Amino acid sequence: MDVRMFTVGPVAENTYIFRRDGSDRALIVDPGDEADTLLSALDELGVELDGILLTHTHFDHVGAVAPVARATGAEVWVPEIEKFVLDDINSFVPWPGFGPFESYDAEHTLEGGEKLELAGFEIDVVFTPGHSPGHVTFSIPDEQAAFSGDVLFQGSVGRTDLPGGDWGTLLESIRKLVDTLPAETAVYPGHGGITSLGAERASNPFLAELAR
Repeated sequence: MDVRMFTVGPVAENTYIFRRDGSDRALIVDPGDEADTLLSALDELGVELDGILLTHTHFDHVGAVAPVARATGAEVWVPEIEKFVLDDINSFVPWPGFGPFESYDAEHTLEGGEKLELAGFEIDVVFTPGHSPGHVTFSIPDEQAAFSGDVLFQGSVGRTDLPGGDWGTLLESIRKLVDTLPAETAVYPGHGGITSLGAERASNPFLAELAR
């Protein structure tokens, strides 16, 4: 699997473009900002975008959805209970000085439990709330890879002080990931560096509660 990470926008959000090695079909996860940068990358790779996958709808993860979708014709998959946020992004920006962003009416919704077949990948959609109410993680078992959004970071975890956040729920979501996916699973988070489930279970101080 060929994964390209782009850290975009004022909140330094990670957007990922990924494809099978050498494929001309790709997917993008959480296009948060800097649409021109992301579209240029797609052009340079010479790929057609088969889908736009959203882990959740906080503004820093969806700010470039509309322009990327419009330019590529790719359809959007969004957590069902957060679709209304994508429909009206600017009403849900919690701090002044960000945006404005273009809202988008997603073609597909996700509850968790789905298996997507896109761009030559089989993708398991795992319901992982806690950072936001509808948050999902995209797991690709045959690549031992997971796009974790803002659930799990290198050495940290997602904040729970935004609307709909809950610490106990977040911990249970992380427990689900570490209990069901191999330790070797690469974690591609929404902020910070790439890590693995095993590394975070062994050293992430926020995961200490899971061992109790």
